[in-house]
Amino acid sequence: MFDRKKVAVAMSGGVDSSLTAALLIQRGFEVFGVTMLLDDGKVNEINDAKNVAAQLGIKHYVADFREEFRAEVENYFVEEYLRGKTPNPCVRCNKKIKFGRLFDFADELGADFFATGHYARIIFEDGRFKLKKAIDLKKDQSYVLYNLTAEKISRIIFPLGEFSKDETRALAEDLKLVVAHKPDSQEICFVSNDDYKNFIAARAGDVDALRAGEIFDTSGKILGRHEGIANYTIGQRKGLGIAAPRPLYVVRLDVKNRRVIVGDNAELFSSSLTAENVHWIYEPKNFPARLQAKIRYTPRVADCVVDVTEPVGKNVCVKFFEPQRAVTAGQSIVFYDGDELLGGGIIID
Repeated sequence: MFDRKKVAVAMSGGVDSSLTAALLIQRGFEVFGVTMLLDDGKVNEINDAKNVAAQLGIKHYVADFREEFRAEVENYFVEEYLRGKTPNPCVRCNKKIKFGRLFDFADELGADFFATGHYARIIFEDGRFKLKKAIDLKKDQSYVLYNLTAEKISRIIFPLGEFSKDETRALAEDLKLVVAHKPDSQEICFVSNDDYKNFIAARAGDVDALRAGEIFDTSGKILGRHEGIANYTIGQRKGLGIAAPRPLYVVRLDVKNRRVIVGDNAELFSSSLTAENVHWIYEPKNFPARLQAKIRYTPRVADCVVDVTEPVGKNVCVKFFEPQRAVTAGQSIVFYDGDELLGGGIIID
């Protein structure tokens, strides 16, 4: 099917994308590397990608997306927290930047296909290309890829979807890649030391969502003070700074009144949710549709029924067969039919 086509590999300077390039060369593709410059502090990553490209004997290009990344990902990240939501910047980056701007950049350089080191699989089956979970469910990254289109997945290659992380490391060592022992990157690439609080404060300035307020329990009793609702998320237990005879968790954020509401673990469970901006790679033929869903980036899926809301649009109502813990506004819900990813959206409530 591919017949020695030209492939652009998104090279981050890490083990996964480096091995992706090496494997595609072994398979006979004409490979070149493309790396995104997203902020001024990522020079080492770019140098690592250049070094791997030199080791493999392939061309390497750098695309400066600092302005787009700040506007589309970093600003979105801050704005969502200020609204009392918990964003997923990796989903946003994949949609707008990696499989948006970088995909187009690769097109301009003459790529027939675009490859990344994501742990997911694309299978041609039943007359169409399907996006499926990785074999290693602990590493599966299909959750962050639901905004891809059927047209794009026909041109994307994920060589690592068949491997575990241990197998990836072993292959990188066998090939003597210069980054074979490089540690994995942190979860949010643009937030140093996972210090969300200071990152948001530096970008947002003096706003209501960062001002102190009161912590209430679900009966309306004041239990203490908080440091700004933007610093809290649904399901949080640690760092509340309150004394109680039982474990308490954040169950709701009242943005308007700057209140953090806490309650028992049992109060975190929900049997349904609403999602907006739903994107389908392949939309179910009929609604309501019985599917499986993830409400966060974990291996666990839940059986559910998905139905469109009225008037019909990009919102859906999801009802779970078993209540789900800590349904969080701003996170993505992603829908599967078995191993196949069909689409997803952003949780409203």
